[in-house]
Amino acid sequence: MSLRSLPEARTLKRPQNYQWDAPSDVLAKWAQMPVATIKDSDTTISILDVIGEYYWSGTGVTANRISAALRSIGEQNITVRINSPGGDMFEGIAIYNLLRTHPAKVTVEVLGWAASAASIIAMAGDEIRMRLGSFMMVHNAWGLVIGNRHDMREAATLFEQFDAALADIYEARTGMKRADIEQLMDAETFMTAAQAVEYGFADVVDHTEIHPETNASAQVRPEVHAKRRIDAALAQQGISRTERRKMFCQIAGTHDAADTATHDAGFHTVAIQRLIDTIRS
Repeated sequence: MSLRSLPEARTLKRPQNYQWDAPSDVLAKWAQMPVATIKDSDTTISILDVIGEYYWSGTGVTANRISAALRSIGEQNITVRINSPGGDMFEGIAIYNLLRTHPAKVTVEVLGWAASAASIIAMAGDEIRMRLGSFMMVHNAWGLVIGNRHDMREAATLFEQFDAALADIYEARTGMKRADIEQLMDAETFMTAAQAVEYGFADVVDHTEIHPETNASAQVRPEVHAKRRIDAALAQQGISRTERRKMFCQIAGTHDAADTATHDAGFHTVAIQRLIDTIRS
């Protein structure tokens, strides 16, 4: 790193039967946002999706994808643009570790949301710039673990270690007192751009205006945007990520791994919108 010496995030064991998810409130707000970015360069990495592979589309931002992008860029200064509701904490930590060891300057630009696991990734920046109207959100590690009481006790102990690992990163990057960081995490804190700078989670508020990307290939397709919206609506109803995955497979006509319907292998955008309207009514 050219400007900062950031600590390596501890690599922790993923609990058995652990299921990750993005916070439902952030997921809902993020899904409603129009895609707005600025033209990427050859040294730009865009993180404009959930962290971790998204089950219904194969999209999402993974450590493997970021590793490949860094290899392609080489030892040059990079810009990482983020608009993500978070997702898989383990993937987020892995991406943070990849970025913190990049041999040149890493500039992070938060275009919309840097929530949950995405906020961890943002901490890898030598310089963190928050666009006007953007938000950063920090909270304790969370997810779903299935098992008996012994599994639950073990999971609780592990989650305490996860929280400590996340707090280590925030503490090193912000310079805040540990107790204050833990209080922000306990409260599931949403920070405006100005608040993020005040607390040390970012370095500057960037007043550059963001315009919708004119390159059609960079836009999120309407059907993908619709899928995000219905997924967020279902999450707000308390439906688990596993159950949502099953529902999406059923809607898509996927019966099992070896038998996929050929009549309509995709989602119908109008039908999804009707489902969203039904959920909201």
